[in-house]
Amino acid sequence: MTVSYSVENDLAADRFIDVLVRAGLDARRPVDQPDRIAAMLKHANLVVVARAPGGALVGVARCLTDFAYCCYCSDLAVDRDWQGKGIGRALMRRCRDEAGEQSSFFLLSAPGNDEFYLHVGMEKYENCFGFRRKRL
Repeated sequence: MTVSYSVENDLAADRFIDVLVRAGLDARRPVDQPDRIAAMLKHANLVVVARAPGGALVGVARCLTDFAYCCYCSDLAVDRDWQGKGIGRALMRRCRDEAGEQSSFFLLSAPGNDEFYLHVGMEKYENCFGFRRKRL
């Protein structure tokens, strides 16, 4: 089965929510707030999707980038039934290609996923800082 990848900056919120749920990310994303999800998509400027043959959405990478220096991947979601097939890696590759080789690529790992990111060649940084949101 060949999965296709494309930039879809107009992805509908309900489609995104569906993938988040099927990927198991619904516990860490406000999937019960469709207006907030819609705002998340509206203000992202790079959304890359993975579609199975027939067009079913099986993965999404939602990023914020300046296409010149950095790219932050805020969401990387792959349907559980499609995990382990290289889709997450391909989504990140496509995002990096779109952002340009002059751009750094960053993301925050969900608990328990560090090994995946190390396996695909990402570096783990010790000098990142941030403020956590006060509510989901």
